[in-house]
Amino acid sequence: MTGGFELGLTGKAAVVTGAGAGLGQAIALGLARAGVLVGLVEIDPTRATATAELIEKDGGRALPLPANVMDTAALAEAITATHAEFGRLDILVNNAGGVKGSRFLDQSERSWRRHIDINLVSMLAATSAAAPLIAQTVAASGSPAGTGGNGRGGGSIVNITSIEGMRAAPMYAVYAACKAGMINFTRTMAVELAEQGVRINAIAPDMTGTAGLRGIMRGPVDPDELPPVPPERLPGIERYVPLGREGVASEVADAAVFLCSDRASYITGTTLSVDGGTAASGGWLRAGDGWTLQGAPAPSGFLGGQSDGRPDGA
Repeated sequence: MTGGFELGLTGKAAVVTGAGAGLGQAIALGLARAGVLVGLVEIDPTRATATAELIEKDGGRALPLPANVMDTAALAEAITATHAEFGRLDILVNNAGGVKGSRFLDQSERSWRRHIDINLVSMLAATSAAAPLIAQTVAASGSPAGTGGNGRGGGSIVNITSIEGMRAAPMYAVYAACKAGMINFTRTMAVELAEQGVRINAIAPDMTGTAGLRGIMRGPVDPDELPPVPPERLPGIERYVPLGREGVASEVADAAVFLCSDRASYITGTTLSVDGGTAASGGWLRAGDGWTLQGAPAPSGFLGGQSDGRPDGA
């Protein structure tokens, strides 16, 4: 038998992008509580400092790094600064992103290029800057390439994608294309980085309570004062999410911490859905005591007119 659920993260160093609010802040706090030294890349200096203060108040160590992830040079500098400050880099979490709903043909080129820059190019730039430093840290541990490197889990990259990368997403076509690109990039880089002892995985959330989701529901909100779900939306959420509720940021953070840890040492190239079951349900909605396909006839419409609930010919 083994002891407690040891994560093997104490003393490691990470960069989290978009770390000033929402999922990014929750992930940064989760890593810090697991003993990780955290570089906080955030466009808003005030929020970067506030997150650092939360971590330090909890006994951790953090480095606020105000930077716009769409400025690839500034992003690379922030990653290098984290490595210099902590003397190592073990983890990268590509969390920063953004979306604005609009039909694709109504968007300007500037609009869809901004979607690509913030969601996809920022991940490519951060990975390009961080992966060699993570591999360097793994190599310094003295473990042979491809054996897990620095501790059982080696180095780790986690990309925060979305369920929209795995299905059609009307009004969010470019965003969804970026998120799908993140998923396949994760698979491909898992192969390319394996021999250097660096694992890379993705997390696909859905319906997680953040300022971004509230903004879609009710207009822009302050991420530091997240309002509750609008009451008129609750029945829809209960029908749409198999677990019957909205997720919370800490649940995505827990998944990210796990994927960065030694407990995930044999997991690479995968996308973990943290979505209450919405990817699995594939458009089925709760209907009373049963389920129905969204937009389809009532369940009885699938039964060939029979009233006993048996399929035709049974």
